[in-house]
Amino acid sequence: MKKDHTIEYKYAKAKKKVEKIKGFYVHLIVTVLIIPVLIFINLKFVPSYHWFYYPIIGMLIGVFFHWLGVFGIEKIGLGKDWEERKIKEFLESNNNGR
Repeated sequence: MKKDHTIEYKYAKAKKKVEKIKGFYVHLIVTVLIIPVLIFINLKFVPSYHWFYYPIIGMLIGVFFHWLGVFGIEKIGLGKDWEERKIKEFLESNNNGR
């Protein structure tokens, strides 16, 4: 009974993670498709002022934070064990310096 509960829990957790990853990729694809449209609209109707930079920067910031939320801060090297590794590194460097 407990084993089935654990398997179901792990399956539900994995399914939720896959849905988050899928959502991120949809967000990324939509962003990539909208950028040229914004550039076209801007250059077609108001070529003297390039305002398309502002929404593009905003969308890319949104994609970055979505990526960070889905894949986690571990991808940039600041995961759960980062503090522990740094503490060990400092302790080892202090012991070698004696």
